[in-house]
Amino acid sequence: MFDNLNTRLDRALKTLKGQGRITDINVAQTVKEIRRALVDADVNFKVAKTVTDKILEEALGQKVLISVKPGELLTKIVFDELVRLMGSEKVDVVLKGDPAVILLSGLQGSGKTTFASKLANFYKRSGRQVLLVAADVYRPAAIEQLKVMGQSVGVDVYSEEGVTDPVGIAQRGVQHARQLGRKIVIVDTAGRLAVDEAMMDEITRMKTALSPSETLFVVDSMTGQDAVNTAKAFNDRINFDGVVLTKLDGDSRGGAALSVRSVVEKPIKFISTGEKPDQLDIFYPDRMAQRILGMGDVISLVERAQQVYDEEEAKRIEAKIRKNQFDINDFMSQLEQLKKMGSIKDLVGMIPGVSKMLKDIEISDDAFKPIEAMMRSMTPFERENPDVMNGGRRKRIAAGSGTTVQQVNAFLTQFDEMRKMMRKMNQMQGSPSISQKFAPAPKR
Repeated sequence: MFDNLNTRLDRALKTLKGQGRITDINVAQTVKEIRRALVDADVNFKVAKTVTDKILEEALGQKVLISVKPGELLTKIVFDELVRLMGSEKVDVVLKGDPAVILLSGLQGSGKTTFASKLANFYKRSGRQVLLVAADVYRPAAIEQLKVMGQSVGVDVYSEEGVTDPVGIAQRGVQHARQLGRKIVIVDTAGRLAVDEAMMDEITRMKTALSPSETLFVVDSMTGQDAVNTAKAFNDRINFDGVVLTKLDGDSRGGAALSVRSVVEKPIKFISTGEKPDQLDIFYPDRMAQRILGMGDVISLVERAQQVYDEEEAKRIEAKIRKNQFDINDFMSQLEQLKKMGSIKDLVGMIPGVSKMLKDIEISDDAFKPIEAMMRSMTPFERENPDVMNGGRRKRIAAGSGTTVQQVNAFLTQFDEMRKMMRKMNQMQGSPSISQKFAPAPKR
């Protein structure tokens, strides 16, 4: 996401290095390159022009402080303008009513059904009781798809087989939720391949019948500028409350994220990546601007870690590290926790500076598969006692995991080095607890 835009903006901002002052001469070319980068990222041309005009107006004549380089100052100006463009602050979903109804709208293929299950999981994990309603009666297997996804996150799905009245299904679904005491109802609706009158009429009637507390427009960010045009068409008819950008982990140039807020004047509320139930994030304009400019997003990284954090497991691992008993079973457990946080490439992009260093390196989520295969090919005894690995055992593990003996040797060597490092930490000061790791440094 935003890889090309990030590279282009970084290149443009570097042109001011070595200058003592931002002037109309040295800033003109930089702003021109920024505009080109935005347009190339499929940002609406009028939006791109407005943004760069404001950047130019803000930058011209600014004195550069001794401790701040011109490129850094302009980066701050660009950052502030990107944040403003995307809405300045996060906007929460409104949950009112008993139950609160969230109506999803959008074209076919935008990712509504997947997002519906992710949103249900999002609210369920916060302790709310949720019901999904399958109101897409046209797309083959749409109801079954939602049932499968609902089951994967432990949320019930209301559906009616053989009924072709989506408005009636949705109304009865809300009544069913009320009888069950569910506090949130998420209604998955039908889409079309393109905007047409039949779809617009149906979603309009559904909104009128349900009076939802929140209507969200779900859009595939990979469609670029078309996403913005579709959002405008939907907003003109149903006046939705917020936008959801899906498939941001794909080959997205980012134009939709940067344009939609300005064009339809409605906030982006969620961004979705991947197919896993937990790959959903609240949209923060400042965090997104940081990622666009290659500054990382440490806050979101920590929040993802907190979502999968298991306090009891952490205490168990900590105790084993203190006793120098950390084994391959423990390593497998930690690897599973890491995988729950999302795609490796996405996580790397949240670490300041790392995304730029690795921008030309392909990072695959399959990178851990050979290691996992090796660990699963070991016996329970071998995982608990890695030191017993002789040549025969290593050969058997390689054959069972589809790897080579050299790969098994390399993994075991790296694991041994990691355990040695843990022992040194214990000898120096003991293994710090989780709270100690994140505690603020003492004042001197």
